[in-house]
Formats: sequence, structure tokens, C-alpha cells
Amino acid sequence: MTNSQKTAPTVDEVKIGPMVLTSGEILEEVTLRYEISGPVGAPVILICHALTGNHLAIGNKTNPGWWSGLIGEGKHIDTNNYQVLTFNVLGGCDGSTGPATINKKTNQPYRISFPPITIRDMVHAQQLALEIMGINHLAAVIGGSLGGMQAMEWGLLYPTKMDKLIILASTPYFSDFGIAFNHIAETAIKQDPEWKNGLYESNLSLRGLEISRMIGMVTYRSSTLFNERFARKSSQQQYDISAYLNYQGKKLTERFDANSYLTLLQAMNHHDIGKGRVNWIQAAQQIETPLLAISYDKDLIFEPPLMKQFAEEVANGCYYHVKTDFGHDGFLTEFEKWGEIVCNFIANETIFTKKKQV
Repeated sequence: MTNSQKTAPTVDEVKIGPMVLTSGEILEEVTLRYEISGPVGAPVILICHALTGNHLAIGNKTNPGWWSGLIGEGKHIDTNNYQVLTFNVLGGCDGSTGPATINKKTNQPYRISFPPITIRDMVHAQQLALEIMGINHLAAVIGGSLGGMQAMEWGLLYPTKMDKLIILASTPYFSDFGIAFNHIAETAIKQDPEWKNGLYESNLSLRGLEISRMIGMVTYRSSTLFNERFARKSSQQQYDISAYLNYQGKKLTERFDANSYLTLLQAMNHHDIGKGRVNWIQAAQQIETPLLAISYDKDLIFEPPLMKQFAEEVANGCYYHVKTDFGHDGFLTEFEKWGEIVCNFIANETIFTKKKQV
């Protein structure tokens, strides 16, 4: 078998069967879609994706994945040395069980009857999938934003299952500021006349979902980046920034289910590692796995000071802050600024210093 054959990404699914959610409700049939790449038998790194991400972290030459700049042969997370595995989250809409899935009891999509899920449900589902796949241990769990929330819960729910935890642009609880923006996004969707109480005929008709995406895009990037990129330019009596937001909104309706979007927004809202563990500080102090937290300049929702405080509460925690104009979306770009830090952290046993500016 050639090296390229060893590392070519493969997409498949794993059927988990019935699953009891943290709410006590039962999903009768759970499936997770996944992508895996790397030599069989190599250490496994689990990637956890963000809100509108999916399992295609690497992708292929024709359709590069959302983290293809970070992961691949010879890249910061090198698929010559590791197997890299990414699940589409429970509640998602790219092949995993979610609101668009057919409910076997009714032979109709779940839609708004899909039960509420939590970040912990996502992690439990992934662990069940790993058991079925015969993967007993992970070299690392890494994720940004919603993915970082999952990585934190991995460290608390299954503390012996991984060697390293890497949290990017995520905090131990979701802020009121973040909940506020999610509320505006949810309201935009639900007040759309085409919403029809979640029984919309086509995702493409949902102007409310487009607006929700526009709202998100404004929080993901910084004013500095927008001002420099668009510089008040306009054409055909429309500012370029307006055209950009319109494009991003329409693009999301072409690939993401609105009910899934709302399901995952609520999961984010309820994220708090301190729930049932006294408070988030005591929860952080329970994490024994070496942990790296990376924050990004101008991140409006996941503020760097809270990430730094979180890392300091973890016994084997270290913290890096990246200077960038990309804001929250820093974890999806400029890999030359922080990719090597991730690479070294995964490979080395030595715990880094508590803070470094990069």
C-alpha cells in the first residue's frame, strides 16, 4: 500500500443504535457521519467542528475541507503520522442524526420534534462511535468554538481517553453576549413567514436563516478586517460589505438545515462545564489532561481573558494568545501563526509556559 493510499481521507458512517440523552429522552437510532485519514494503526486525533462545520475537515483537492490548511500530509497535523478523525455532530445535518433525519416512528423527518441536545450528548455519541470503531485511546482532542466546547467536555467526561486537549476560541461557559446574538438569530428564523413552525418547504426559501448567518458573520470577524477589506467600496448602488453578507447568507441556506442550526444554537447557549460540577472553576480544576488553550485578538464572543483564566485553573494547562484581525475566525485561518504551536503541543510531553503572545 502506498503512502497516498494510507492517508487518503475516507468518509463513512457508524451506527450507534439507541442513545439516552442527558435530558432522559431516547433517540432510537443514532448514526454519526465521519471522515478519517492517516495510516492504519497510527495514533488517532479527534477533531471537533464548529457551529456550521461538518465532518469534512480535510476534504480533497476538488473540495478542500474547512481545516485543510491545518491537516494533511506534511502539514501541522500530519496525516503521515496520525489518523485524523472528524465526526459530524449529533444534531447536525451532514449525515449524522439530526432534525432532518427520518423518525422511524413516524416515517417523517423529526424537524422541530427532534429532542434538545447538549454538548455532553455530542461527546457521549462520539465516544459510543469510537467504541464501535475499536478506537480505545486518542492522542488528542482538538476543536474550536462549538468544537472547543466539545473538547472541554471530553476532558471531563472521559478524562483517561486522550493524551492532550486543545481548545481554540472557546470558553468554559457561553456568555450572555453570545446568547444575545443567538437569540437575534433564532428570532430572525422563527419570524420568517416561510418558517411555518419548522415545517418549511425548502431551506432555500428561509430569508430568516440568511439573516441569521449575516448576524453571525459580523461577530466572527473584526471591524478592522471588514474596514480594511471593503473600505466603503460599492457597485450598482450597493456597498461591497452588503453584497458579501448577502452572499454568505444565501450560501448557508444551500448547505445547512435551519432546524439543525437552531438545535446547535441552543446547545451552545446551554454550554457550561460547571453545570452539575459546582461551578466552572471547580470543573476546570478537575481536568488533569495536559491542555492548550488558544485565544484570538478581537474575538467578540469568546473573550481571551476568560480563556486565559480557564487555562490557569487547569493543573496542566497552558495558554497562547494570537494577534490577528480575523477575530473569532482566527481559528480557521492564518495557520502559520499558531499551527506549529498545536503541532509541538501534541508531539511533546513538556507542558508549555502559561502564556505566550504570538
